[in-house]
Amino acid sequence: MNKTIKFEDLGSKDFKETWDYQEQLFKAILDTKIKNRREDAGLETDNHFLFVEHPHVYTLGKSGDLSNLLLSEEQLREKGATFYKINRGGDITYHGPGQIVGYPILDLDNFFTDIHKYLRFLEECIILTLAEYGLDCIRSPGETGVWLDVGTPFARKICAMGVRASRWVTMHGFALNVNADLGYFDNIIPCGIRGKAVTSLHVELGIEKVEETEVKSKILKHFTSLFEAKFV
Repeated sequence: MNKTIKFEDLGSKDFKETWDYQEQLFKAILDTKIKNRREDAGLETDNHFLFVEHPHVYTLGKSGDLSNLLLSEEQLREKGATFYKINRGGDITYHGPGQIVGYPILDLDNFFTDIHKYLRFLEECIILTLAEYGLDCIRSPGETGVWLDVGTPFARKICAMGVRASRWVTMHGFALNVNADLGYFDNIIPCGIRGKAVTSLHVELGIEKVEETEVKSKILKHFTSLFEAKFV
C-alpha cells in the first residue's frame, strides 16, 4: 500500500481548470487500478493532495437544488462570479479568495476502504487544526462539515465538504473559510441548509487577516497523522 502523497499548492487558480486537473489525476489512478485488475500488473497507485484558492465561484453538487442559488446569470456576472454544476456530493457552496480549498485525490485502497471514515477524517483534520487557534469546533449530526456552537441559535459552519468517489478513488474535498468575504454566502442557501450561518477564522479570532501559510501547514500536519501518510 502506497501511503506517499504527492503535494501541490496551486495558488490562485480557476475552478474549471482545477476541476479538469483533478479529473486527469483521478482518471490516471483509476486506469492503473483497472490495469492491475485485468492484467495483474501489480502497479502502485498514486495519491495526490492539492491546495488551491479559487476566484469567486458557486458550485452545485449532483444532489443539489438549483433554487439554492439566489442569483441570476446577470447578477453572477455583476459580482464577478461563475457557477458550475459538478460531480461531487452535497448541495451548493461558494469558493473564493481567503478560503483554503483542499482536494485529496487518494486511492483509499492504500489507506482504508470506508467513505464514512474518510469524511470523518477530513472533518477531524480541520477540527484539530482550528483547535490550535483556540476554536472548539465540532460536527453537526447529519450535516457534513465543521461547525461552531451546534445546537444553539448561533450555529455556524466554518468548513464545507463534498467528495466524489469511484472504485475507492476520491476527488473534491473541503473548503475552509480563513479570510473569506462572507457576503458572498448571502447569495446562496449554503449546502441547502436554511437558517444556519457561515463564519470564517479571521472573524472568529477578531483579527483582520490570518496567515494562510500557517493554517495550511497545520492542516498537512494533522492530515499526515490521521492518514499515517507522508507528503512529497
